[in-house]
Amino acid sequence: MNNKLGEKKQEILEAFQFRHATKEFDPTKKISDSDFEFILETGRQSPSSFGYEPWKFIIVQNQELREKLMPAAWGAQGQLKTASHFVLVLSRTVKDMHYDSDYIKYMMDDIMQIPSEGQKMRHQFYKQFQESDFNLLESERAVFDWATKQSYIALGNMMTSAAQIGIDSCPMEGFDKEKLEVILKEEGILKDDNLELSVMVAFGYRVVEPKYGKTRQPMSDIVEWIR
Repeated sequence: MNNKLGEKKQEILEAFQFRHATKEFDPTKKISDSDFEFILETGRQSPSSFGYEPWKFIIVQNQELREKLMPAAWGAQGQLKTASHFVLVLSRTVKDMHYDSDYIKYMMDDIMQIPSEGQKMRHQFYKQFQESDFNLLESERAVFDWATKQSYIALGNMMTSAAQIGIDSCPMEGFDKEKLEVILKEEGILKDDNLELSVMVAFGYRVVEPKYGKTRQPMSDIVEWIR
């Protein structure tokens, strides 16, 4: 049992060491449907605050749309051209995440199927959390940024699961958010001001191995134990 656990730990660490920010992918190699469904499922299964899943994943396989995105996505030039799969990670705005929104009611009614009494208690906790614990309602941007932090958990899980099956990835914030969202609205992807673009991530297979190994601070510099 201990040997199996040790082997599993080593496999996971090797996946983290394998993963790097791939700038250019092999355009001739495509991720299989089953492998990409697995990656998406690890995103779907990711944790979120109160379990409200404030994300949506748009997989852009249309080459014409990828080309439209390029002028406003300065950090994704190589990835947009070559990635097997290119994902826009959208996060929900205050329109959906406010404690009295239709989306929150839908999540409690249809997804979580919480009884009415349980919903009343949860509503009070969530309202207090937004109004005073985290002061989220002081601005619309604060709510979106809170949703984005959660979406990044799903992003990290998808990249890690991809690395564990030998698939490369690259997360990207190198873009003009306002310009890209104009394009997404023109394309009918953003419709009701309930979602905005948080980050992009490309998946595929590397063309070349990275020139340098990973550099990370020592554990003693980033971890402090309070005993």
